[in-house]
Amino acid sequence: MIATDNLRLAIGSRVLAEKLDWQVADGECWSVIGRNGAGKSTLMRTLAGLREPDGGRVLLRGRALGDWPLEALARERAFLAQSRSDAFAYSVLETVLSARHPYHGKRYWEDSDDHTIAMRMLAAMEVEDLAARDVRTLSGGERQRVAIAALLAQDTPLLLLDEPANALDLAHQVSVMGLLAKLCREQRKTIVMIGHDLNLAHGISTHALLLMGDGRWLAGPRDDVMRADILSDYLHHPIETVRHGARTIFIPTEATA
Repeated sequence: MIATDNLRLAIGSRVLAEKLDWQVADGECWSVIGRNGAGKSTLMRTLAGLREPDGGRVLLRGRALGDWPLEALARERAFLAQSRSDAFAYSVLETVLSARHPYHGKRYWEDSDDHTIAMRMLAAMEVEDLAARDVRTLSGGERQRVAIAALLAQDTPLLLLDEPANALDLAHQVSVMGLLAKLCREQRKTIVMIGHDLNLAHGISTHALLLMGDGRWLAGPRDDVMRADILSDYLHHPIETVRHGARTIFIPTEATA
């Protein structure tokens, strides 16, 4: 689905990722993990085509990202940013309907089934009762669920999400992550997401990419990468794991002097 070829990411003189050769296949769900400032959001913006690589290439379906027409690219990948600013008084429904623009060119969506799709995605995020509300009046968690509804309404095979659980309460964190896992499992959607909760990441992911923030990285199947010894090294904090039924639970421990 998406791959990087000898990718280099840098901020000023600081190298975040070096020689990143990484392949994400159809139907896989990847969690991108690392400390603050390790380059996770920089990588995500680069994958979305919103930032030029500092070296190497990003390939979508084997084609360089820069070679994709923007409208065609918008039908292949959807991107959820870590934060957003709502400057205008759009309704919740209008905000989600705007995600359907790539399928209509210069036409509007009034004669299509976009309204039904938008309302279905709002219902999936349990915010359909807010459809007429001004997005500027929403709480942080409500606005995040509307943003995820718009991402889903775009209906792309590749979803790129920067901290999808941000601002969500526990119940909605679990439900959103469960929905994303179901999309991978049942619809063969491909997901790359950033998250700081190791337990949520492990529960949904098939694979993981760890960014060290100094150029080093590690990528592979979830259980090969998300191990206590590896995570303790990469995150610079001791971590233990315990088993609870079929689940693996990650517990940060107090560092000894």
